[in-house]
Amino acid sequence: MRYSTQVKPISYLKANAAEVLTHIAEQREPLVITQNGEAKAVLQDVASYEETQETLALLKLLAMGNQDVAAGRLKPAGEVIARLRAKRTPG
Repeated sequence: MRYSTQVKPISYLKANAAEVLTHIAEQREPLVITQNGEAKAVLQDVASYEETQETLALLKLLAMGNQDVAAGRLKPAGEVIARLRAKRTPG
């Protein structure tokens, strides 16, 4: 999707705030807000924002895992599974 098709000046947002919020909630498309002809902000619905944050968190975990692999911080799967099973066993 090209965000350049969803661009409005800040004056439009001020005059049509309720309509803009309804539109972005229904369409789930972000809206670029300009001021003096320059892009200044992106307005997006809460559900999309939360999904983006969850995606970023997962990507961060994957990157951290890749860094661990590159640094040699590994353990055999069997060893990890055995340790987890030992923790689950009432003792």
